[in-house]
Amino acid sequence: MFRKWLIILFALMLTNNFANSQIKDSINFGTVVPLYFAKPNLLKSLSFIPGDMLYIAKSPFYKKDWIMMAGITAGTYLIQLKDQDIINWVKRSSAQAGLDPTTKYINALHVGKTKIIKIPQNVNSGLYQLGEGGTSMMIAGGLWIYGKIKHDYRAVQTCYDLTETFATMGVTTQILKRISGRESPFKSTAPGGKWAPLPSFKSYQTHTPTYDAFPSGHLATLVATITVLTKDYPEKKWIKPLGYSLIGLTGWAMMNTEVHWMSDYPLAIAVGYLSGKITTMRHHKVSYASNMLDIY
Repeated sequence: MFRKWLIILFALMLTNNFANSQIKDSINFGTVVPLYFAKPNLLKSLSFIPGDMLYIAKSPFYKKDWIMMAGITAGTYLIQLKDQDIINWVKRSSAQAGLDPTTKYINALHVGKTKIIKIPQNVNSGLYQLGEGGTSMMIAGGLWIYGKIKHDYRAVQTCYDLTETFATMGVTTQILKRISGRESPFKSTAPGGKWAPLPSFKSYQTHTPTYDAFPSGHLATLVATITVLTKDYPEKKWIKPLGYSLIGLTGWAMMNTEVHWMSDYPLAIAVGYLSGKITTMRHHKVSYASNMLDIY
């Protein structure tokens, strides 16, 4: 029930006072860059995915991004040196606070072995579940329904932005995981986990937790979702503090349940943010091409 009520509350807050901010073509929030929303087209949004991924792949080679990439690399390396100590501290602190590290769910709906709807049975499980794609898609679905009922272009386009961003970020993180091949904490055979770059497709599919820790797809998903919402709804000032708080709590929960190391997070945050920023930049008044040269 934790995730269900959190999403309902999030959706109600996001749609509050929409009658005063419905979008047909454009909207200007004073000092905020004007946003433009044409009639939404899902296929057009999805057609941008290859270009989005190409830009992410090229971003480390742009001179303007070198400082950012150096920070991510240095941060990841330095955190990795203390990953095992950090995990141990998080687990001790969580135990003292009574935060159950186990993942417990009730399968409310499933098709064969595929779980469609699962209800978390403790706080840690609920926080972990926030980073799964289902949460983002539920928010997107709520925006789509509202947008269609109220003829609100912005709400429908935000749904499509979330879908596009989720696909871009999901494929990107999967590629990075298959390149890095890092052990998850609960499967680690050495302090901090071993790295086995470029595992075979069969090995990865058969022993996924042995190779898929870096970067965190869950955290990238949550960051991408919050980025899209903050960019498409800049006047909703509560999204950032709430969203960033949930990102931090989810990161903690995943370490507590030994799914991720802390050093799995810097690159995940960068990928999630960049995916969302590229998608939503198209709604700015200035040309998309110009903004792509100054994405940060």
